[in-house]
Amino acid sequence: MFQIIFSLIGAAIWGAIFYWILYLRQTPRAQVRRRILGMVERAESERARALRAQQAAAPSISTNEPQQNLPVRRSFFVRIIKPIMFRLEHFLHSLTPTAIIGLLEMYIFRAGKQGSWALQRAAAMWAVSVVLGVVVAFLVLQYQDFLLPQKILILIVGGLIGAIVPFFILRAKIRNRQKEIKRTLPEFLDLLCVSVQAGLSFDGAVSKITSRMNGTLSDEFRHMLDDVKFGMTKQYALNQVAKRCDIEEIYLFTTSVIQAEKLGTSMAQTLQLQADNIRDRHRQHVKTEAMKAPVKMIFPMVLFIFPAMFVVLLMPSVITLIRTLGNH
Repeated sequence: MFQIIFSLIGAAIWGAIFYWILYLRQTPRAQVRRRILGMVERAESERARALRAQQAAAPSISTNEPQQNLPVRRSFFVRIIKPIMFRLEHFLHSLTPTAIIGLLEMYIFRAGKQGSWALQRAAAMWAVSVVLGVVVAFLVLQYQDFLLPQKILILIVGGLIGAIVPFFILRAKIRNRQKEIKRTLPEFLDLLCVSVQAGLSFDGAVSKITSRMNGTLSDEFRHMLDDVKFGMTKQYALNQVAKRCDIEEIYLFTTSVIQAEKLGTSMAQTLQLQADNIRDRHRQHVKTEAMKAPVKMIFPMVLFIFPAMFVVLLMPSVITLIRTLGNH
């Protein structure tokens, strides 16, 4: 019993030291960014609340009947559970180090979920993952006896694994998104080049293509058009697309488009060169993946195909040999 108590105290001390080290690395710039993100989230929630209120009031405004101040019935989840969850998220977000919040913000931005995934909720989920890692490590300690240093080390490792798992999940999401973008980029650039050569402007061609295509890349350029409509410069919007995708091909494409607009060169010729370049890069990537296929096929063949072949080919000989030895 005393060993368990000492192990928990040691884990708490190491966790406090680790948290204090991360807290000391906070900079005023990071704290300012944290406050700005909080203000942006509150503004977004207030705008969404006002929009829902306007949509709810729209049917009553369209009728000519007098308005009545009727009490609004809210469910138990809205009245009790949702405020508790919001306060818990805010508390866990306040405990999360600023460095971790910055990493989560970067990963959410590259995953293209900055509009649908709240940073506060992501930070709260990271803190819950750390706690779950420590709890799982504590449960492991209950089934086998370890020395006190080993118990402290296992608890620390459990917390570190719980801290790393959310980033692995986000990284896998980013990799899948990048693979989809690389797969659809050559077709998108070919259509864009043909549209510009047909007489459309760059914005008009992008609008025409995004209205007829679906996918991650189309969503990104649709987001770029919305940013331009809201007053953002095209150069900054294209740079944001490149940062969200975080792919070398997108960086090359956006840089060439920005330089073509600055220098006044032919947009159609620039897009043609970029489409050919991206198509060649995609072809080389496909050839590279095809050359890796034989190596990847070795393990399934050794584990699943070769045993069945050995059974089919050698089993009759083995049976005959066993019968011959049995007769002798």
